[in-house]
Amino acid sequence: MAVSPLDSRYQTEMSEIFGEKNKLQKWMEVEVALAKAHAKLNHIPKEAPKAIEGGMKRVKLERAKEIESEIHHDLMAMVRALAEQSGEYGGYIHIGSTSYDIEDTATALIFKEGIDALISRLQKLSVTLKKLAKEHRDLVCIGRTHGQHANPTTYGMKFAIYYQETLRNIARLQAAKERITVGKMSGATGTMAAFGDEGPKMQELVMNELGIKAAKISNQVIQRDRHAEVLCAIAIAAGTLEKIAKEIRNLSRPEMGEVSEPFGKKQVGSSTMPHKRNPHKSERVCSLARVVRANVQTALENIALEHERDLTNSANERFIFPESFIVTDYMAKELTSVLDGLVFYPENIARNLELTHGLVMAERVMITLVKEGVGRQDAHEAVRELAQKAFAEKRNLKEVLKESELGEKITEGELDALFDASTYVGKAREIVDAVLK
Repeated sequence: MAVSPLDSRYQTEMSEIFGEKNKLQKWMEVEVALAKAHAKLNHIPKEAPKAIEGGMKRVKLERAKEIESEIHHDLMAMVRALAEQSGEYGGYIHIGSTSYDIEDTATALIFKEGIDALISRLQKLSVTLKKLAKEHRDLVCIGRTHGQHANPTTYGMKFAIYYQETLRNIARLQAAKERITVGKMSGATGTMAAFGDEGPKMQELVMNELGIKAAKISNQVIQRDRHAEVLCAIAIAAGTLEKIAKEIRNLSRPEMGEVSEPFGKKQVGSSTMPHKRNPHKSERVCSLARVVRANVQTALENIALEHERDLTNSANERFIFPESFIVTDYMAKELTSVLDGLVFYPENIARNLELTHGLVMAERVMITLVKEGVGRQDAHEAVRELAQKAFAEKRNLKEVLKESELGEKITEGELDALFDASTYVGKAREIVDAVLK
């Protein structure tokens, strides 16, 4: 039975990237790159790297675990397991390096894979958001600010905003990938002392073999501001996913009823209330966003390691790195599925536009009065008073305005046009078109 839901309920393709097998594989790839660098500099026999690389293919995770249970050091367990499979050349593994030369460089390789996978997931989400923005470009709905009815807007605007934000999240991840995809081969305090004069060359050869850059300077570890930046970028992306999910949740309330999650024929909403159609997938996205955000705090605290390093980052990173990547990947996958099947209720959308009996057109009335020669402040106060009167008497603002002195400045035809909410969305359609280009 899985203890963590990451191993079952929330498992995605990202789980393999951060799984123990891939971590072991990446550690060994760094060791092989190190051996190749030593061979190029004539430190070890030319045939040693090939033997070590062959041994890498035979190492089993179970054996590395068995050794670790005896020596209580996971990196050295890998070194011994790899040496066992490398024959007479096993003694040429890990020469001159410290554990975190291997581990941090391997982490960079894993982060690179993870970021690429997350970007791919967000790109799929962006395609869905773009499609929704295009399809609902002209669907006018009530806008809400402070939870209250504001001016009309369109569903095209909603989805275009999410689309643009998702593109920014992708760009943030790409930028963070540039800074995290660096490795080190600089020894216990970053001085490269174990490699002597050839230290810089050793590091360059190893990183070239792995296809990543070398950190210009390090101590025993790659500095944790890089990792914190990645987790911040991931948390911002998770925040966008939560924003979209929260909007779906709110708009699916029965008193709004504008959209709803797709609901299967055999789906159960509640164990006791058979009628329920809970937006549980969107709620799950919102719940998991809190986990991702919380991990950022830990990542930020890991920046301030003591002296040339301490071990206070190590244990928590085993949680926060895979958890942040896997959870956010799951959130994006789940939300994309929801959006692909999102149900719209046009009759409720139209109903909500008129729910306040024309009050949401107050701004338009005010602007019209200004054009008719009424001072802006006077127009604002006059319409405010009429709006309050309409609200108190539960009447339509158009009727109250028509009965007032201000109503004399507006013809019957103009009055009807003023209160047509579908025509008061400004340049919403053009804005959406420009965004989708």
